[in-house]
Amino acid sequence: MLAIVIVTYFSERVIGDCLRSLQDAGAGDARVLVVDNDSADGTVAAARAALPAVEVVPTGRNAGFAGGVNAGIAAASGCDVLVLNPDIRLAPGAITALRETLAVPGTGIAVPRLTAEDGTVHFSLRRRPTVLRALGEALLGGHRAGRVPALGELVVAAGAYERPGTADWATGAAWLVSRACLDALGPLEERYFLYSEETEYMLRAGEHGFAVRYEPRAHAVHLGGEQSTSSSLWALATANRVRLHRERHGRARALAMRGAVLLNEAIRALTRPGQGGAKHRAALRALVRLPRWPEQPGATEQPGTAEQPGATEQPGATEQPGAAEQPRTADPPGYVCFAAQDWWYHNRAHSDFQLMRALAGRRKVLVVNSIGMRMPAPGTTTHVTRRVLRKLRSVAKFLRQPFPGFHVMSPLPLPFYGSPVLRRVNALLVRAQVRAVCLALGLRRPVMVVTIPTAWDVVRPMPRHALLYNRSDRHSAFPEADAAVIGAMENELLARADRVLYASRTLMAEERELTGERACFLDHGVDVDHFTRVAEPPPDLAAVPGPRVGFFGALDEFVVDVGLLERLAAELPQASLVLIGDATAPMERLTAHPNVRWFGFVPYERIPAYASGFDVAIMPWQDNAWIRHANPIKLKEYLALGLPVVSTDFPELAHYRDRVRVAATPEAFVAAVKAALAEGGPRPAAELRASVLGMSWSSRADRLLELAEGER
Repeated sequence: MLAIVIVTYFSERVIGDCLRSLQDAGAGDARVLVVDNDSADGTVAAARAALPAVEVVPTGRNAGFAGGVNAGIAAASGCDVLVLNPDIRLAPGAITALRETLAVPGTGIAVPRLTAEDGTVHFSLRRRPTVLRALGEALLGGHRAGRVPALGELVVAAGAYERPGTADWATGAAWLVSRACLDALGPLEERYFLYSEETEYMLRAGEHGFAVRYEPRAHAVHLGGEQSTSSSLWALATANRVRLHRERHGRARALAMRGAVLLNEAIRALTRPGQGGAKHRAALRALVRLPRWPEQPGATEQPGTAEQPGATEQPGATEQPGAAEQPRTADPPGYVCFAAQDWWYHNRAHSDFQLMRALAGRRKVLVVNSIGMRMPAPGTTTHVTRRVLRKLRSVAKFLRQPFPGFHVMSPLPLPFYGSPVLRRVNALLVRAQVRAVCLALGLRRPVMVVTIPTAWDVVRPMPRHALLYNRSDRHSAFPEADAAVIGAMENELLARADRVLYASRTLMAEERELTGERACFLDHGVDVDHFTRVAEPPPDLAAVPGPRVGFFGALDEFVVDVGLLERLAAELPQASLVLIGDATAPMERLTAHPNVRWFGFVPYERIPAYASGFDVAIMPWQDNAWIRHANPIKLKEYLALGLPVVSTDFPELAHYRDRVRVAATPEAFVAAVKAALAEGGPRPAAELRASVLGMSWSSRADRLLELAEGER
């Protein structure tokens, strides 16, 4: 069965000829539905006069093009649907050819060859919209850019219109959609009101495995032209092009599209003075004040007759999503966290990641991956090339949303903090990127949570609800950092932050004179549900002979005592030393021992399964300022797994000595591991786990909200 759906709005002048063309085109016994968007002229009377059997479906309002099409589809249950603009004139046999094309396996949508009345071919086929193509059109124009597939959305090759083929999408003046495609995709998106709704639908069809197939034997004359002469229609089409990019790719990439299309409209507005540039100036004005979704156009705009972007040039506009929306004072703020690690290659158990993930269910969160504390350099930094490459791979991701409400961005930094000039340039560069993303996400006055001190230059002038310094470590003690420069930034944050949050009681006590009552002990949490012991470890770990002494986490030489690990491997040949984590330490020293097994990086999601195969868990830390002010998260994770724990000494362990064997010397460390292998932990596994059940990250996030927003 076939249904023909024609959406009308003040279409009295054109609807008759459209309906009279259907029979010769091959309509046969198809149902013909005119969906009228509350026209106040003689549209309905003209339709009935031209085709007495027409079914009129009144919407009772101006529902827009997508709303009208959806009403027609709903009234044509079980049918394939041919959607036509009322200014279409189908040539003889056009419907027959389209139906034959729709029968080709894999086809979901069939589109005809569109021409003007004089036979000039409309370039109606399109490639998938991209920012690069929008830039190409802005700089080269639609026709010239279209000659290079990567640079233009418009298909302009004459041969493409002379033979059957497929397209990413096509002008929606005439398109036949199979019932299978309609059932799989559901309705058109009505929020666009007019323009881009068929673009979205056809792209969605392709993603569901339905091809958009072009058939030149099916010919239709399309009068069109309203969009090219109407400033308001041009502006609407331009804006919806950007809304489409936002909905498909997220707000940050929509921001990039906005820039490209703004450039296009600005160039045309400047080079076409007077009336010639009026529509482009209207588009520019629309882009500045755009609401999230379009308001309903006035009665002079005719969704039944206006065509999509024409053959001569594409409209261009990128909405700043939500730019016109003003924050309500009652709305809670979002959170922007400048992390000390990188989400894409560091262990995701770090406190800043955990806190923000726990917040994401209640607030919108943006995590800014580490902007570093110095530029990696040979002679002072280990694994320089690897570090640079992994950071570039992270930057290439720019903005992603790993979880609902939880966004991660990787700005491109220039971490030359030793140079005052380059330091200012870096701050401007990173700030511009963060501001752009905040704008795209609607984060206008967020709570700024700073973990890495080099973020101070970036956040200092930024509007914010509050500034929290998450003082998880003394970063000026980092051996590769410029202690004077980083220390000065730390002191600025300590003095200017609204709250300073500590995980180390020792560090908080040492800095009390600088922070006063603004200092708060937040502690670390633990994902108790995640760190639950499993019965069977992964097969590759199960193949390692027991007993197993294990460690997971970053194997950084300035934190982990590699010499102590060597001694442990040498003095416990009957045990396997299992190391899990990315390494900057020289691992050859360790793997030379036959009982050492280094697994390298293991995703956070799989860590509990591997650690469940440990008989004893260890924390072999260096004795330095960094460790003395540390509070390792893995301690609580080990305890949540019920593992016997052996650690070198550091101040925060004073609160865990009833649950952890603590060793002050290498000899004592080896002896403590032997005792743990023989006797187990100081307390039963169930008690060790129970001791950290109240230390969830959710409880830490509750405390963070209280400190930032005064919640009770």
